[in-house]
Amino acid sequence: MPRAIAGASAVTFLLYGWDKTAAEGGHRRTPEATLNAFAALAGWPGAWVAQQAFRHNYRKRSFQVGFWMAVAVNVAAFGWLVLTGGLLPD
Repeated sequence: MPRAIAGASAVTFLLYGWDKTAAEGGHRRTPEATLNAFAALAGWPGAWVAQQAFRHNYRKRSFQVGFWMAVAVNVAAFGWLVLTGGLLPD
């Protein structure tokens, strides 16, 4: 699972960087729903780092609500897996 989270975070970080470059260059942007979907699919650590590193989408309230909801769902799911033993090998 840690590798999957690291991979999803790396992809999400790169997606944010791509979108930031597109925003600065006046090119086609990545939809916010796509960015938050990648965050929801375990890429939220990379999304958070990218928001800080690129100063990208960190002020927009509607975007942040979706992002933090994705974080909450991920943390809750991880907690549930830990509590139920779902992360333990058979």
